[in-house]
Amino acid sequence: MRVLRTRAELRAALADAPRPVGLVTTMGWLHHGHRELMRTARAENATTVVTIFVNPRQFNEASDYTRYPRNEAQDLAICESEGVDLVFAPDVTEIYPEGFDTTVSVGAVAQPLEGAARPGHFDGVATVVAILFGLINAARAYFEQKDAQQVMVIRQMARDLAIGTEVVTLPTVREPDGLAMSSRNVHLSPEERAAATVLRRALVAARDAWAGGERSAEALRATMRSVLAREPLADVEYASVADGRTLAELDEVDGPALASLAVRFGSTRLIDNEPLGDVAGTQPGPQVYGG
Repeated sequence: MRVLRTRAELRAALADAPRPVGLVTTMGWLHHGHRELMRTARAENATTVVTIFVNPRQFNEASDYTRYPRNEAQDLAICESEGVDLVFAPDVTEIYPEGFDTTVSVGAVAQPLEGAARPGHFDGVATVVAILFGLINAARAYFEQKDAQQVMVIRQMARDLAIGTEVVTLPTVREPDGLAMSSRNVHLSPEERAAATVLRRALVAARDAWAGGERSAEALRATMRSVLAREPLADVEYASVADGRTLAELDEVDGPALASLAVRFGSTRLIDNEPLGDVAGTQPGPQVYGG
């Protein structure tokens, strides 16, 4: 495994790398969800590239950026154990050199939910991913269903800018108790960690109601809010049932939809979602890591 720090080093390494290339973009603090992405990338491609870069442009608060967990030595050990060929771990100035003055802004799909809660967040995501896609020119890039709206934004960006990288979505990897694996989980206190399982319970309740024939989106939202209300530590930001293509909030679920949540536990903000029907590019159902 080679660790690359500059754009020049990355280009030189890729010039001799067997094709196709599979890409996994990360902000580090890697967990088993990232491992699944790496394993799939390795299985489907001749060369696997992982990027580790905590992107300052997608954080709304400087303190959140500073607080984001980092352990590069641990991350590199995980990448090596998964057979990754190249790791691109640049400094901020290597991604955004002096004079950098371009922002990629994706349209309607980036506006609701996380876009509304975190203004400018998806501009930062789309900009850095466009840079990484351009530098690496991978055949495929792999993302988790947990970040469903982010994946939709990236897919729209790649399509609109004629970037040839295929955006592949894999199922959410979960703890045995259903909590989606996330780098932010490390900030939860033991009490908050126990309480956070309510996200999955709320989504499953909505999914079960939908599977049982409920088609009122407001009734499904109310189902999630009712489950969340029973957890005192859950501070709900939104409970959504939105169109599976546009993410516009629905009145009636008459096609593919996405149930999603954003909830704070203390200072830690967690998101999760569940497809209702065949939402494009999603993988319904939990994938549980039990080890």
